[in-house]
Amino acid sequence: MRLPDFNALMNLVAATALGFGWVAIRRGRRATHRALMLAAVGASTLFLAGYLTHHARVGSVPYRGTGPLRAAYFTILITHTILAAATLPLVAVTLTRALRERFDAHRRLARWTLPIWLYVSVTGVVVYLMLYRVGGR
Repeated sequence: MRLPDFNALMNLVAATALGFGWVAIRRGRRATHRALMLAAVGASTLFLAGYLTHHARVGSVPYRGTGPLRAAYFTILITHTILAAATLPLVAVTLTRALRERFDAHRRLARWTLPIWLYVSVTGVVVYLMLYRVGGR
């Protein structure tokens, strides 16, 4: 499996775990929520390692699409990149609060962390599809 494929898969796993983790906590299933969120952290960590490795090897990969798809790609990429930079510290603090059983503080921050992290994970898959599938690679 190529690293871009692996990275997209890890983003998909993270997004799926985040969605099911949110459902679990809404249903009061704390142990399931915890397991799913730790799986999302694991998948996102593997993604980051794969992403850094890939880009250290090949550098920047240009988008080859044209027209409206090009504009859409860069709009998604820019929002994805800005929010991805915020995700790591948000996840780290949110996770730390949960592990220290500071659940009120965890919940307050998780209300921001979850949608941002989910957006970054989903748009990571979209960027991959546009760059390596739709964009002609």
